[in-house]
This record gives sequence, structure tokens and C-alpha cells, in this order.
Amino acid sequence: MENKNHMEHPSKTFMRPIAHIRSNFPSKFGIPRQSGIVTSLKSTIVFEPEFRNPEALRGLEEFSHIWLIWEFSQSARSSWSATVRPPRLGGNERKGVFATRSPFRPNPIGLSCVHLDSIEWDTPQGAVLHVSGADLMDKTPIYDIKPYIPYADCHPEATGSFAQQHKDDVLSVEISERWMSVIPEEHRDAVIGILEQDPRPAYHHDENRIYGFPYAGMEIRFQVHGNTAEICEIQTI
Repeated sequence: MENKNHMEHPSKTFMRPIAHIRSNFPSKFGIPRQSGIVTSLKSTIVFEPEFRNPEALRGLEEFSHIWLIWEFSQSARSSWSATVRPPRLGGNERKGVFATRSPFRPNPIGLSCVHLDSIEWDTPQGAVLHVSGADLMDKTPIYDIKPYIPYADCHPEATGSFAQQHKDDVLSVEISERWMSVIPEEHRDAVIGILEQDPRPAYHHDENRIYGFPYAGMEIRFQVHGNTAEICEIQTI
């Protein structure tokens, strides 16, 4: 008798995006290197038409946080390296790729834990998720969503190696009244949070260099002197 529960699995797994994120980051530069660090970052998750059945989200509103499984769509490479240079180590020390969260991996898969702010059930694009703290570029494809379960996913006794040792390495931020007035109020905390995390490449320490990143329709340019980031110009894009 045929076993109806038996399913042959193909040798290669085919995955297709279930959703894409809408964030204020049109490019990679400036995005925090970890999720949940800048909680004022707001994003929206829009499902693909095939997955807009509201039944698929039934009960998700009962969870405060969710896991996003997504693709480093702008970091895919045809080859991979066994070691990488983590930014938190200044780009001067190599670690095994599987001991880091580098985007340059054998399979460009990312994992982020974000706060689920709300579910907007009735929109022209079906139900959408409003989240905080995402470290994803705009239009990043999302392959799965899972609820964060505190008793299983939280491990207070866990050790974090170099990542834990450098978690407090942040910059102080100075913004003059002139430039603060240019930033819309709803984006000010996010801009400060982004700069606190020092978005510069790890090997850049030129105090005369002006860096810039696009965010929420602005090009924000800044310099770093010592341990302080200062905005020197903001342009509308």
C-alpha cells in the first residue's frame, strides 16, 4: 500500500520569498550590524500575493518578537572564504565564517530577531507586519517568519566571545540645531542610533574623511573625531 505521508525530497531545496521588507535603507551602508540594536528603526513586511492569506498569521499577534529568515541579496558571491574580518575586531583579525555573522557566507542567509509592533490586517497588499529593530535593506527578500519563544530562544547564561566583549563600543553623537531641524522628528532617534553604532568600515579611521549614507530620503554626511560622530551635512534625495 502506498504511504501517503511519504514525500520524496529533491536533492536541492528550492526556496522562494514569502515577503519583502520595506525599510528606510536604500543601500547597505549605515545598516546596523545586528538586529534589535537600534530599536527606533521602523520597517514593514509586505507579503507576496501567494502568501497573503490572513490565516497564515493567525495567533502571531500574541507574540512580541519574531524571527526573520532572509537573504543577503546584495552580498551573494560565487565563491566563499573560510575566514572573514569581523568589524568589531577592527578588521585586523580573522575568524571562521561560521563564528561570525558576516554576510559573505556559503549560503547568503540572514537571521534577525525583531519586535512585532503590530499587524495591519486590511491594506491593499493584504495583512502587513510593522516591526522595529530590523537590520535589513529595503526590498530584502524574506523566506520565513517564526515566533520568538522566550523560554527556548533566550539563554542568559550564553557566552558571546568577541561580539559580547565589544557590544558597548559605541560612538557619542553630536548634531547641531541646524541639522537636527532638518531631520524629521520621527527619524531623529533612528539617525542617532545608526551613528552610535559607527557605520564606517572597520578599517577606516581617517578623521578628515567625510562619510555618507542614505536614510529615509536623506543623505546624511558625518565625520568621526576620536569617539564622537558629528553630522556635517544633510541633503534631501
